[in-house]
Amino acid sequence: MRKLWGRTSSSNVMKVLWTLDELALPYERIDAGGAFGRTREPEYRAMNPMGLVPTLQEDDGWSVWESNAIARYLCNEYAPDGPLYPASPRGRAAVETWMDWSLAHVIAPMVVIFFTHIRLKENERDWAAEKKAREDCGRLWKIVDAKVAAQPFLCGDHLTLADISMGCWVHRWFALPIERPNLPNLARYYETLKTRPGFTTHVALPLE
Repeated sequence: MRKLWGRTSSSNVMKVLWTLDELALPYERIDAGGAFGRTREPEYRAMNPMGLVPTLQEDDGWSVWESNAIARYLCNEYAPDGPLYPASPRGRAAVETWMDWSLAHVIAPMVVIFFTHIRLKENERDWAAEKKAREDCGRLWKIVDAKVAAQPFLCGDHLTLADISMGCWVHRWFALPIERPNLPNLARYYETLKTRPGFTTHVALPLE
């Protein structure tokens, strides 16, 4: 049985869990990271030298880390002709553009907002930084809002890894107790993501 190491509250672990569900692949999840520890143990560092989660370990002991790399591997290995990760160069480039964009632009300000409201103590919260992050995110989410104005998913009519990479942050944007600009297409996109069982099971959860 393949093993996925990581805690369910990690956005990066959520991404891989959702991918596994979309591909109907069996797995055993092992709590690791955060309060569960284990990531500093030599056995774990042998799989993932960064000591972060997630890490995927296959039946033969081979392992891969970094959530986007894991998601791409799973599609290449088990669904090379599937819609999650298109085989055509242009289709794949479109998916990877959004995967890279979320990493490069969305995550940093979203983490500021998320930690300010959910994980930091009151005396640790920087409200000026939170306000700027919220304004930055508002501008970024307008880009997504425009992209999904005439299509259900980021890359067209089918769910792809682009949506899986973005999904956790879409959920947190709407679940956080913050003021948000009116982005109706983004809100509809969020409702569309909720129709995927993997999203509702692993991503659209109470924030912690």
